[in-house]
Amino acid sequence: MSDAAIPLGDPEAPRPPRAARVPRIVSIHGRTVIDDYAWFRDRSNPDVHAWLEAEDAFAEAVMRPAGGLQEKLYGEMLGRIRETDVNVPWKMGDWLYYSRTEEGKQYSIFCRRREEPEGEEEVILDLNELASGKEYLSLGELDVSDDGSLLAYSLDYTGFRQYTLYVRDLASGRLLSDQLERVSSIAWAADGRTLYYVVEDEAKRPYRLYRHAIGGPADELLYEERDPLYRIWITRSGSRDYLFLTSASATTSEVRFLEARDPAGSFRLIEPRREDREYYVDHRGDRFWIITDDAGKNFRLVSAPRSSPGAESWTEVLPHREAVKIEEIEIFENHLVVIEREGGLDQFLVIDLRSGEQHRIGFREPVYSAAAGTNRHFETTRFRLAYESFVTPMTVYDYDMETRELKLLKQTDVLGGYDAGEYVSERLHARAADGTMIPISLVRRKDLDPAGRNPLLLYGYGAYGYPVPVIFSSNRLSLLDRGVVFAIAHVRGGGEMGKEWHDRGKMEWKQNTFTDFIAAAEHLIETERTSPEHLAIIGGSAGGLLVGAVLNMRPDLFRVAVAQVPFVDVVNTMLDASLPLTVGEYLEWGNPNIEAEFRRLESYDPYLNLAKRRYPAILVRTALNDSQVMYWEAAKYVARLRALKADDNPLLLKVNLGAGHSGASGRYDRLREDAFDVAFVLTQLGIWD
Repeated sequence: MSDAAIPLGDPEAPRPPRAARVPRIVSIHGRTVIDDYAWFRDRSNPDVHAWLEAEDAFAEAVMRPAGGLQEKLYGEMLGRIRETDVNVPWKMGDWLYYSRTEEGKQYSIFCRRREEPEGEEEVILDLNELASGKEYLSLGELDVSDDGSLLAYSLDYTGFRQYTLYVRDLASGRLLSDQLERVSSIAWAADGRTLYYVVEDEAKRPYRLYRHAIGGPADELLYEERDPLYRIWITRSGSRDYLFLTSASATTSEVRFLEARDPAGSFRLIEPRREDREYYVDHRGDRFWIITDDAGKNFRLVSAPRSSPGAESWTEVLPHREAVKIEEIEIFENHLVVIEREGGLDQFLVIDLRSGEQHRIGFREPVYSAAAGTNRHFETTRFRLAYESFVTPMTVYDYDMETRELKLLKQTDVLGGYDAGEYVSERLHARAADGTMIPISLVRRKDLDPAGRNPLLLYGYGAYGYPVPVIFSSNRLSLLDRGVVFAIAHVRGGGEMGKEWHDRGKMEWKQNTFTDFIAAAEHLIETERTSPEHLAIIGGSAGGLLVGAVLNMRPDLFRVAVAQVPFVDVVNTMLDASLPLTVGEYLEWGNPNIEAEFRRLESYDPYLNLAKRRYPAILVRTALNDSQVMYWEAAKYVARLRALKADDNPLLLKVNLGAGHSGASGRYDRLREDAFDVAFVLTQLGIWD
């Protein structure tokens, strides 16, 4: 890497206020943790806001010479989108529901029409009207009562992911007086007048279930989860006959059930929780259908009679398989679809519940993502699914489970003459230090020499058992068409290769996540697909932790890095049990109050392990109202890195003062953010047009 960064603007970097700041000093397990920038946590301090605003202004000033490129990228990205568009309707009751967008409007409009061909459109929720005069808007829940008369929906106006629930009379359009705070999940009873909802505590843990009668008396508390490791949620079965209350930690769960037509009834427990045992439930006919890891980490499928649903009555339908992970099930009147992962790819196994016959829905591309669509019609032979890949835009199908016919309903338009044949996707494997083969999904232009030491952007995540999906992005074409290769390193900690893949990248095995990513980068370099001078990396949230950790371990390996809302202040955050997510995530990262786990966290904490060394060009993104990774993590990281790094490469902190973890909420605003990030990567790779 050269001594000088690709020339951008050269304003003076922000400096912390001169007023003396007392560092936060914590003594734990014989170690002293000094945090010189702990004062960043005080959002009421005007110096904090001044610092964040100065950092954002500095980032804008540095990138000003690339303003023309940003505008060009924004125009390209916008030009590929059909701004006025309609999504595929889904059926519930006598209605077809759908959302649509209109040119020039930031948000979706939710609508319905009667199922008959000439049914007139009825707008049930226009987010653009609700967002008028607001800097941010996010929709949480959206659910219509069984008789189609009432709409329950929740909104967040800050980005903190703290939602208020509203109820609207769809006949009159009138907003009812029923307004509920801190709601995380909801479900209607069959009477259409009783609503069950879950609320969060001060640490944003969903912990209480209430029963609410529309326009009725005070709400009734039905359940409170007192164990801080657990969170709860309420759902409705695929048959619509039952309500399920699930309580789960990261490793253990239990489920209670109630008939949807008995809103005054009491929830009954299916099977008491047992440490390190998970199960999840759906319903059809006289049986509950349950996926459980009681026989192996990748789950098996069982069923049980409604009258005695405990584990002693479970009958196996599909056994546990070492190479196949059951993710979830979709259930219908005569069929059941098991959503599985095998070889890192999504699979659908269809079971005829009358005959027991099984078959899979086949897909041909080497890397892709497939997921269940909205399936709210129980008495059907059609399974709605969504499919996409690096080269195939989002495509919605109906699959007839009887005839095995796949019917195309809609493929997202990519304007501007997109030709999938001009691109090629591949699946590669890198060998980790312990011999494990790490999958790498890759896409490039077909006319690009694969061994040409090309500019390459490598993405990673690796946490919570979340498998990074291989999806289409029309914005990504602005990279590919400039000769940049895009790749995903499917590192351990994710769920691509089953539950064991997750387990081998968390807790005492967390270092595997980082060394797997480094192995993927080294493989791409050794096979001459890129070089350290041409390699960029990107990750967000837990993926931002990954970026921060590998930059400390191997800063020489990368030219440029983008860390979005990064979880980089690991030890300090996990020491604060009052913060959202902290206690529940002891089972993912570790509890620093336990010495061995503290030592592990300390060993890779990106903030604590910053040192006086050379780092590549770095862009860090944060948002003031982020409730998942607090803004001060990124701010502290950048401030400390500025004081330590021994290079002249750009270090930028881009701050959204009116959003949360997911960034801007409006679709045009998101394009602006994407254009900024892509412009930063391109210019640092020496690409200016």
